[in-house]
Amino acid sequence: MCDTCGCSITSANEEQESNTVTVLKKLLSENDQRAAHNRIHFDNYGVLCINLMSSPGSGKTALLETTIEALRDKVSIAVIEGDLETENDAERIRAKGVPAIQIATGTACHLDAQMVHRALHQIDLTGLDILFIENVGNLVCPASFDLGQHCNVTLLSVTEGDDKPAKYPVMFRASDLVVLSKIDLLPVLDDFSPANVENNLKALAKNIPLIQLSAKKQQGFEDWLNWLHNEIQQNKNRVSTITVPAHSHSEIHRHAA
Repeated sequence: MCDTCGCSITSANEEQESNTVTVLKKLLSENDQRAAHNRIHFDNYGVLCINLMSSPGSGKTALLETTIEALRDKVSIAVIEGDLETENDAERIRAKGVPAIQIATGTACHLDAQMVHRALHQIDLTGLDILFIENVGNLVCPASFDLGQHCNVTLLSVTEGDDKPAKYPVMFRASDLVVLSKIDLLPVLDDFSPANVENNLKALAKNIPLIQLSAKKQQGFEDWLNWLHNEIQQNKNRVSTITVPAHSHSEIHRHAA
């Protein structure tokens, strides 16, 4: 639990924590304003920003590594990595020849818009097609914090329960795409049903697309790449029809709080 998102507040203690709830509402409002500011920067540069969320160990970094290898000659990519500690994931991404900025959140169980804003100081958005944000491994708190992204992608590994969408509805309902990862392990995990995942997603009363893949074996990977190409094109079409403030990269530094 962290002290910035309210994950310690429950229905049992909400009344006693009323002051904290008020502060949290203000923090979320301020976060949304900063997220909107981030989104203006992304739109100004025509960058598609994708927020990757999941439990720890679901394969987010492996997915990024394989994606970079598949698209390195076609798409320009940068990555912001979020973890409580270490530069391990950022180092893995840099080894693929892609710029990666590590955010160490300390005790915070999620990234927020201001953390992402600060990381943008170290990234030149010029010419980028996609900025991936690999959020902290957590199926609760990241769903509450807008980072300025255009799409939320949630990974669900077959090593987890197929009832995760039912158990964590806020996270999955916030998703624009769910990726069922590590499907190469399905033959040895007979208690996991992809059909159950689909049914649980449908029960959330939202049409959430599901892609099944294995980054390690590159099974189903073409569906993921096609989805990315489609989102890149849709983003380019969208930003071509809007007018955004002409902020330069240097202005990102001047707007830092």
